Amino acid sequence: MLKFIKPYLTFPVVAGFLVVSYAAYYIVSDIRLKQRVRKLGAHAPVRTTYLPYGVDMVYEVLRYFMADESLELWRHTFEKYAGGRYTVEAWTGERLILTAEPDNIKAILATQFKDFGKGEQFRRDWWPFLGNGIFTTDGELWHNSRQLIRPQFIKDRISDLDIFEEHVQVLMQKIVETDTANMMDLFFRYTLDAATHFLLGRSVDSLVNPQTEFADAFYNAQRIQSIIARVGPLNWLVPRRYLGLYKSIKVVENFVNTYIDRALALSPAELEKKSTHDEGYTFLHAIAAYTQDRVMLRDQIVSILLAGRDTTACTLTWATYELSQQPHITAKLRQEIMDNVGPDKAPTYQNLKEMKYLQHIINETLRLYPVVPFNVRMALTDTTLPTGGGPSGTEPIGIPKNTPIGYSTFVMQRRADLYPPPESGFPDVEKFVPERWDGWTPKSWTYIPFNGGPRICIGQQFALTELGYTLVRLFQRFEGVENRMGWSPGLHSDIVLQPSREIRVRFVERKG
Repeated sequence: MLKFIKPYLTFPVVAGFLVVSYAAYYIVSDIRLKQRVRKLGAHAPVRTTYLPYGVDMVYEVLRYFMADESLELWRHTFEKYAGGRYTVEAWTGERLILTAEPDNIKAILATQFKDFGKGEQFRRDWWPFLGNGIFTTDGELWHNSRQLIRPQFIKDRISDLDIFEEHVQVLMQKIVETDTANMMDLFFRYTLDAATHFLLGRSVDSLVNPQTEFADAFYNAQRIQSIIARVGPLNWLVPRRYLGLYKSIKVVENFVNTYIDRALALSPAELEKKSTHDEGYTFLHAIAAYTQDRVMLRDQIVSILLAGRDTTACTLTWATYELSQQPHITAKLRQEIMDNVGPDKAPTYQNLKEMKYLQHIINETLRLYPVVPFNVRMALTDTTLPTGGGPSGTEPIGIPKNTPIGYSTFVMQRRADLYPPPESGFPDVEKFVPERWDGWTPKSWTYIPFNGGPRICIGQQFALTELGYTLVRLFQRFEGVENRMGWSPGLHSDIVLQPSREIRVRFVERKG
């Protein structure tokens, strides 16, 4: 038999056979998938792709990402392929759903919580950086991580503001020492100091001694992981070693291991004492009392450092940028601070909660610049999404197991159709107007800067407290902030949403 066919095994024949076989496999797989979808529900509008594995779509995603135009890409995709509705599907080697529809996001995060999770592929893709921490796991692993972390974020600990006070004083001194401050850099260092102090019991003091190696490595790891997430099934093509992913992760691990070594040097009795008394109690001591597994300790610490450092730093940066653009907002905020706290006294936890305009500024910042702009969940079982399917766009969408769902709070929270109409006097949704929050409450599931459902951000109150405390202390010390930028900040979407360019401002010392 082999002797008979051997003369025909030329390169063109073999190549042609492989192409035909792949095409047949692709077509059969597509037909079977569509049959599975139809048994469950309808299809959403399709984002057409023309090359195998949606290579043309992957290229477009990366092109927009590298140009810091991910928001524009999502909006363009919904407009072109869904007629302005906010759910589409595409084929990139697997069926992918993209949505910015509140009902679908509510189903993913809350009402159908058990149907959706991070998924095994997500865990594998992120494992080198975040391991089996709270952000990469599902089921019992995730539940155990959350239960382990929860005690660190109880109200009594969050309302202890001494840590913020210590580091905000250093921050303000650094601002005084420079005529024009790069606020993104200063806020990243400030939140790193506060996070390491709060979580690990000892600050890294990066405001005094900049930890540029750690900060650069942390940023680079996030950047590469974001590319991996966007490429989807073809992410094996991302040259992780060439881009320095593993080198960056090693730098992060060396930084974290310093703290782990100190915790593991304590006896079980010393750890137990620290974990049951307020004095000296830290997140690391709590989990070190639970396990001596260095890998588990490392995974949880890196995950919480990511959440505690980058998210708050970016939100503070965006708030400062907007305040530098609109002096009348700054003046109104400062008047509220003077009326409620005065020029020098440190605000209490209750003060922060009672200052309504301060809360409006924070809410408006998180509305325009949600911390995690784009997110993903995987269908853990055959299920549906409640809306976006069929010709009308109102039918449930069939979601077979292992279908990835990308969703965007960034797109959703800037959807004009989810707000009161302009003719009612409601401000333009693209503009920073804290006053819009006077007497207005967003519709359910249209404003979720901290996600929602069982996986709602466990550190939400910690972040809000740090944001409020920092802004109050800044505008007690300074009477204004001036924009010193001749450029647009841009919108850079890695894991968190941050400016593409430096935010340069000058804080004006108060008189007297």
